[in-house]
Amino acid sequence: MADEQDHFAARHYGARAANYVSSAVHGAGADLDEIERVVAGRDLRRVLDLGCGGGHVAYRAAPHVDEVVACDVTPEMLEVVAHTARQRGLDNIVTRRAAAESLPFADGAFDAVLCRFTAHHWSDMEAGMREARRVLASGGIAVFADVVAPADPLCDSWLQTMELLRDPSHVRDYRVAEWIAVLGRAGFAVRRMTSHRLRMEFADWIARTRTPAERAAAIRSLQIEAPATVRAAFAVENDGSFTLDTVTITVAPA
Repeated sequence: MADEQDHFAARHYGARAANYVSSAVHGAGADLDEIERVVAGRDLRRVLDLGCGGGHVAYRAAPHVDEVVACDVTPEMLEVVAHTARQRGLDNIVTRRAAAESLPFADGAFDAVLCRFTAHHWSDMEAGMREARRVLASGGIAVFADVVAPADPLCDSWLQTMELLRDPSHVRDYRVAEWIAVLGRAGFAVRRMTSHRLRMEFADWIARTRTPAERAAAIRSLQIEAPATVRAAFAVENDGSFTLDTVTITVAPA
């Protein structure tokens, strides 16, 4: 199952890789600033950007550490990250193709594991978190940031439906309680957790994934017909733009 999802996600994002380097949503944000603050000034040797996508975490971390390994299942993503790193003079970024659920690194290989906006694509979040804990050094630190689902089941269902219509490689946006439980079972202890609201401009949101017109129309239809509770939860605007909840969780080995 994991291999099938990994191959599907790699095929899906291969043609879209450059969009994620140029994405304003991915290239900035309070969560990205927080991740950089976590690694800055710690004299970290080797850091893993797990599920690197367009490489924005790697670019922020690189000036503060000896080496960043940018890891992703999509070869084209890794190519654009390597190219962008060279353009920016970040020679300490290296790329490695791998799935979160099966990392090709030794136990305790990294002083920090950083993971942003990718866990919702993993076929097996539990396995991915266990691997993240395995490759993290005993005195290391990890940061996970992602969109989170509302606690309300109705709003949760609507979010997952919109996400899947937009991006068929989507697996699940997890609730905060699910994140905390999975991290605990993987052997992490939560040190800090911050929440943010992230506005998604609809036209840009669907353009980034090249969502077909019929599925974009289906999302708009869902938004228009949504109960008032759902529209309020996601602050749905007249043009389809909306706002998501995100969480950034800093953890250490338990």
